[in-house]
Amino acid sequence: MPAKKLKAVLDEYKVRYITIRHSSAYTAQEIASKAHISGKELAKTIIIKIEGKLAMAVLPASYQIDFKQLEQAFGTRKISLATEDEFKYFFPDCEVGAMPPFGNLYDMEVYVAQTLAEDETIAFNAGTHTELIQMQYADFHRMVQPQVLKFAWKTVSMPNDPSERWGMDY
Repeated sequence: MPAKKLKAVLDEYKVRYITIRHSSAYTAQEIASKAHISGKELAKTIIIKIEGKLAMAVLPASYQIDFKQLEQAFGTRKISLATEDEFKYFFPDCEVGAMPPFGNLYDMEVYVAQTLAEDETIAFNAGTHTELIQMQYADFHRMVQPQVLKFAWKTVSMPNDPSERWGMDY
């Protein structure tokens, strides 16, 4: 089971977490809906390339990456999405597209959208398309030590979170 490695690390750090099982889902918004979690609290992990080097961008399910903000933050115009072929071998214990946002387990830098860092709790894929881990953001931050940046903008409201509106993350 892919989540075994992640759970072992969480247990080693004595982190409290819960496991949420849901029916198969492949998009972050679909997962949030099936798991009955706010799209703001469900963290999606997107693999990006910064000047050719792979890294994790972690943001709420109901947000999208603003590449212009990332380029400004890094002072480069060479930031793009990585293809599955470019990153799938880095995550041999995970289903493609279900990587947890623990770059420290995969020798990758992690960049978290500021709006996600404002949440008390977050949930994220545990290496499969049917299992999530939910934990305190503070514990995640302590373990992963990501760089927090403004690089996300809100898309559409989530079905189980009607109070969210369109807007920028400023």
